[in-house]
Amino acid sequence: MTSRRFSKMAVLAAALTLTATTLTQAQEKYPSRPVDIVVTFGPGGGADAMGRKMSLLLEKQLGVPFPVSNVGGASGNAGLTKVLTAAPDGYTVATLIALTVSSWASGLGSAKVEDFAIVAVTQDSPSLLFVPRDSPFKTFKDLLEFSKSNPGKLKVATSGYGTQDDITLKYFSARGYKLTNVPFAKPAERYASTVGMHTDAIYEEPGDVAPFLAAGQLRPLVVFDDERHPAFRSTPASKELGFEISDLPNFRTIAVSAKTPPDKIKKLADAVNAALDTPEWKKFCSATYTCASHRYTPAQAQTYVKAFQDKVKGYLATFR
Repeated sequence: MTSRRFSKMAVLAAALTLTATTLTQAQEKYPSRPVDIVVTFGPGGGADAMGRKMSLLLEKQLGVPFPVSNVGGASGNAGLTKVLTAAPDGYTVATLIALTVSSWASGLGSAKVEDFAIVAVTQDSPSLLFVPRDSPFKTFKDLLEFSKSNPGKLKVATSGYGTQDDITLKYFSARGYKLTNVPFAKPAERYASTVGMHTDAIYEEPGDVAPFLAAGQLRPLVVFDDERHPAFRSTPASKELGFEISDLPNFRTIAVSAKTPPDKIKKLADAVNAALDTPEWKKFCSATYTCASHRYTPAQAQTYVKAFQDKVKGYLATFR
């Protein structure tokens, strides 16, 4: 056999192999095997609850298991690193939430919104400032007046530096109300710190502390929103008190690598949005005060998350 003929045959064989592989991939049903959900925070928090509930619902929607693993640390960035280093084939998804995006805007971590495709927005909730049941502060005005006279003395439990918790405290510090940020990486420790009165208040969305609210161990002083929260009608909104810090919602999403094929992103998005319309999800989000008011396409979700990051950058620019 001549070398020229051998080369032609080798090229033909390679072409046939590539064609066969392409056809196999095109014909493969997605998903055809388990899809890993990386929850980017530890057990017991809101991201964990959302990821585990969505896991059960997506399994019903798509017919394959969605096993959950918790990879916490670095404001959610540790878990997202696992997503970016995995094959972008739609078989590794993650929770991507507001405080992680806020940390990027603050210069923490090396990731950016463009590294991910936002599949869908699953939850959206304003945050509140809660105090322990026996706190001497009966109103938000009481707390602010004390902080003005005693700068830095009041300690607020937060989810970390660079998060919207931190941005909000910086906002009030810039107006003469200095509050000390006490970050906790583990949600359970954060909640316990305020319930046990080791910190004076906690910045949190209501769903994450729902058991403590039901037990009367925490009470809200202010909701950081334009309007009062329907579940806490007696609690004033920050805007009505004259504070323009109402546009940092605590949202949660499902995300994949930006390199994931568009058809797989759409398949996941359709399944997630279908899950959001199930009675089981509606009961869950209602109990945790986190029902998203809109259904987003992946493109709309991407725009929503990017706009949030830009808002955080805008706030930070005013503090420098």
